[in-house]
Amino acid sequence: MKLDRTGLSLIVVVVMLLVSGPFLPSWMVSLLNVSMCYGIVVLGMMLLMRTGLVSFGHGLYYCLGAYAAGLIDQVWKMPDMLLMVAGSIVATAVVSAVLGLLLAKYREIFFAMLSLAFSMILYGLLVKSASLGSTDGFNVAAKTVGGVAVEGDTLRVTVFSVTAVILGIAAFLLHGYLASHRGRLAGAIRDNELRVEYMGASVFATVHFNYVVSAVLAGIGGALMAVNIGHIDPEMTYWPQSGEFVFIAILSGTGSVFAPLGGALVFESVRSFAYEYSPNTWQMVLGITMLVVMIFLPGGLWSLFTRGKAKEAAT
Repeated sequence: MKLDRTGLSLIVVVVMLLVSGPFLPSWMVSLLNVSMCYGIVVLGMMLLMRTGLVSFGHGLYYCLGAYAAGLIDQVWKMPDMLLMVAGSIVATAVVSAVLGLLLAKYREIFFAMLSLAFSMILYGLLVKSASLGSTDGFNVAAKTVGGVAVEGDTLRVTVFSVTAVILGIAAFLLHGYLASHRGRLAGAIRDNELRVEYMGASVFATVHFNYVVSAVLAGIGGALMAVNIGHIDPEMTYWPQSGEFVFIAILSGTGSVFAPLGGALVFESVRSFAYEYSPNTWQMVLGITMLVVMIFLPGGLWSLFTRGKAKEAAT
């Protein structure tokens, strides 16, 4: 894969996060951790949106990845962060590969509502499962990373660093995929599926593959979130959680793999500070933010960086 400007920029951002991590205040580390976890999930949402699909049920895989990580810790007694992430990848890849065989046949509101239905089924199963903590969920703790024991402040910095590296790898690989022949089919499918079929490419296979990739990214984000906050519960698959991912995806735009990362940071920053200074109206602040973006930046926040190029191309 050719290392272009975006790839180099991703490396620079990850290095900056790794270098600055030990010196950041705890509140900023927490904010960045949540933003990075959400950013990984929304990377997958961006891939679906480029394919012309919007999922209102991606909390399914976010939650599934978190519970896979939690079970590796609580049941198999292997509290290794990397094993937890690996478990989330396997679990979400298997489930999404099966469900994707059905979902890849649908488009527009049918796809959105069917994905939401599956998410709510998982929610119903979890709240009725006493062995998994029912509505309370259970705690998760990563005590080792790659077999090396970490604790205290070292654990906090290590988790932050691993999250940043995984985010960088996920964004780099997705950027490479989007630049490939199969990745470019996403936009073509969104615009004209019939023409893609005439070209000899399989729309179903591409949509199915993109759905699985998107689900795996959501699972990774869920596993990392479980490790970062130390707790999981069924609310992770409830519809408001999936709605947040759609909110961030629309807020961000789909122009670059940087868009979901920046959008997640803006979303979490606005929510955190709004809740801190206006706890009774923080939802209204988020709503106003979305309204302003949709009116003035219909292409999402990333369109701020592409307006100049669009003007140059027009002239």
